[in-house]
This record gives sequence, C-alpha cells and structure tokens, in this order.
Amino acid sequence: MTTPSLPTTVWLPAPGDPDAVPGVGLVLPDWAIEKIRTEFTARPGRRPLPLLRFSITDTAPGMDARTPCVTYGALDGPSCATALLLAELHPDTLPTQLPVPACGEMPGAMENGWPGFFHRAHRLLPVDGLLLLATRQHRDDGILVDPLGALVACARTAGFRYLQHIVVAHAHPAGDRLVPVSLADAGTGVTHSDLIVLSAIHHA
Repeated sequence: MTTPSLPTTVWLPAPGDPDAVPGVGLVLPDWAIEKIRTEFTARPGRRPLPLLRFSITDTAPGMDARTPCVTYGALDGPSCATALLLAELHPDTLPTQLPVPACGEMPGAMENGWPGFFHRAHRLLPVDGLLLLATRQHRDDGILVDPLGALVACARTAGFRYLQHIVVAHAHPAGDRLVPVSLADAGTGVTHSDLIVLSAIHHA
C-alpha cells in the first residue's frame, strides 16, 4: 500500500514587502508571523486563538528559563492550554547530531535538549493542539545540513503527529520569477525557512 504524501505549501512575501527576510538571529520574517496568525488562529465568529511564540537560543539545562516568549492575543483564563505554540529554532542553536531516542526508550519532560522540550510543549497543548516548529538548513563544514528529520522524530516520540510542511521562501516575486534574497546570518544557498505543523496526540 502506498503511503499518501504529506502536503507541502509554499509561502511568499507580498511584492515589495520590505520585511521579506528575517532579521539577524531570527528564523521567520514578520510577514510570515502575520500569515501564521491569519491561517492558524482565526476562528469565524469567535475571538482568535492566542499564539505563544518561543525563540529558542540554546538547549542546555534550564533552557526554558532563558527562552523569550511573546504572546499574540489574549489567553482565556490563567491557563495557556488553548494556545497555539510557535517555536523558532535558529540553526546556530542546533547541535550537529540531534538525539533521537532508541526504540523502547521513553524520555520525558525532565530530559534536557530537544526530547525534553517536545515533551514539555506537549503538556501545554490540548488534544489536537498545534505546535508550529520553524527552523532552516545550516552549513556544517561547508555542507548543507537539514535538521527536520531528527526534530520530527523527537516530536513524534513526545506524542506529536506530523501534519504539514510549509516552505517560507526568502525571495521576492518578480513577474513569473522568484528573486532570492540572501540572509545575513545564513549560509550560501539557503533560500527558505521551514515551518512544520505538528498536532498533539493524547491517549485516554
């Protein structure tokens, strides 16, 4: 039986958008953040869902206390359980080899690094709550390295389902062409960031 492919979507900035690329140290440009709010937080006839945006700068012990968080929209009550989570992982913070739990291992929320982060994020979300994971390729000894496979493996171990891959292009539309815009803190050849949509699974 053939496994159906997961949907991939390409997002482009508006023509002439002055913020086509993210600033130094960031993963997503401002226009992409606004599109996330439009696409994922809107609820017809109801107040938009709140969005919690985390900018992950390191994965050493105590990372949560050092991770800046910005809230878009009002939280319903003291709990953020109804919020969407957006985690931006700048590639400079990613180790060369991400830890992928072996079969039978059950890391939890007290783990350091990415396994523990995904478990803690899972605890914040209700059933079918969404974690949006943003990162991009980086160069290691001159070779482009894509961290998505290992990150998604860690997320699945923590109880997330992989729903969608969105390509956030760092390019200006010009007629029927795309003109790449270089990033000040990215390696040569990096022309997009990746936004992965993950859904929280909770077993009864």
